[in-house]
Amino acid sequence: MYYNKVELCGVNTAKLKTLTAEKKRELLIKSKNGDSKAREELIDGNLRLVLSIIQRFSNRKENLDDLFQVGCIGLIKAIDNFNTELDVKFSTYAVPMIIGEVRRYLRDNNSIRVSRSVRDLAYRALQAREKLQRTDFIEPTVEQIAKEIEEKPEAVAYAIEAIIEPMSLYDPIYNDGGDSIYVMDQIKDTNNTDESWLEDIALKEALKKLSPREKNIINMRFYNGKTQMEIANEIGISQAQVSRLEKSALAQIRKQM
Repeated sequence: MYYNKVELCGVNTAKLKTLTAEKKRELLIKSKNGDSKAREELIDGNLRLVLSIIQRFSNRKENLDDLFQVGCIGLIKAIDNFNTELDVKFSTYAVPMIIGEVRRYLRDNNSIRVSRSVRDLAYRALQAREKLQRTDFIEPTVEQIAKEIEEKPEAVAYAIEAIIEPMSLYDPIYNDGGDSIYVMDQIKDTNNTDESWLEDIALKEALKKLSPREKNIINMRFYNGKTQMEIANEIGISQAQVSRLEKSALAQIRKQM
């Protein structure tokens, strides 16, 4: 099977290099200043991260050679765009970049062909969704998105459903502009012992330290997909209180992480 291949794209995956956090930061700074050798060393030193991510897509029966190349493109974009002045781990920034590149590839090469008009509508809807999230700080409804782009709600719902893959493991459940937490980050992976995924354990421990009410809100918000208003109505408090509790819980999780 491809999953167990030792060599991908001519790279011996059994001998992939790893970099210490200090070395990685040193190379990132040099690369940002135009050092091409440092950039190459960064790419080589993070191929294990690419490999660990693409193996999570192995159930798609895609050629891992192709996915590995696509993942490397995401890695290179992460290296070239990473802001060394921010207090953010490189892997935290690189993971969603790599996953996003792979997902775009899978979406664009989906055997189920989606018409251009439907795809364009979906992209407009997703852009509107992001805009509304930035403005209102809550997950917009389909009706709100449809109103924003002046389309029918049913058409918007169909278009988004047509291009989004049934792989919620790779959906972000929290993003503050750089530090993202994905659903897959909270699921144990017994096949991957790479130290970068030890953060999964840290996240689980951080969640344990939340109050019962905070845990309940995080669970309903990010696992059950409920809006803040729905949660407020269900537990009998205001939306503003839900928002404050949610922000407090996420801040605690980040602090523990």
